[in-house]
Amino acid sequence: MSDVEVRPIEPDQLHGLLELCREHAAYERAGFRESGQVERWRAALFGDRPVLHGWVAVDGGGRLCGYMTATIDFATWGAEPFAYLDCLYLREPYRGSGLGRAFFERLRGFAAARGCARVEWQTPPDNELGIGFYRRMGATDRPKARFSYDVDGQADGTGQVAP
Repeated sequence: MSDVEVRPIEPDQLHGLLELCREHAAYERAGFRESGQVERWRAALFGDRPVLHGWVAVDGGGRLCGYMTATIDFATWGAEPFAYLDCLYLREPYRGSGLGRAFFERLRGFAAARGCARVEWQTPPDNELGIGFYRRMGATDRPKARFSYDVDGQADGTGQVAP
């Protein structure tokens, strides 16, 4: 990992992010369809008031090795902000190299700078590699079921919008 750097994503890396998202979906055995994400990411990440924050890992040759995205949310019960880790993905050759820990250190700094006392996220229950990593980082799991409700009513029962 010595030649890999974690840094904020830049506008010219959004097409690379799209490729990483495709790989991430395949890794989680989830559906993925391209639907204009790049332009929506551009607005979400680089607008006047960003609602999405992202980082990429880049090797010495400029190749993207992984990515992480997060948002700031607000907890009703505690009446305080928290960071939500939306995605963390590393290409296979970089897993186990310390790069995940480097992403988490970025996330810790990001959350602290925004007054967040905690970070929350979810992962598929069969992601044993990820779950092991999260536990080694000191995270604990909170059992809950995740639901998805499609506002337009066009879901196909899997959380995916029917074509």
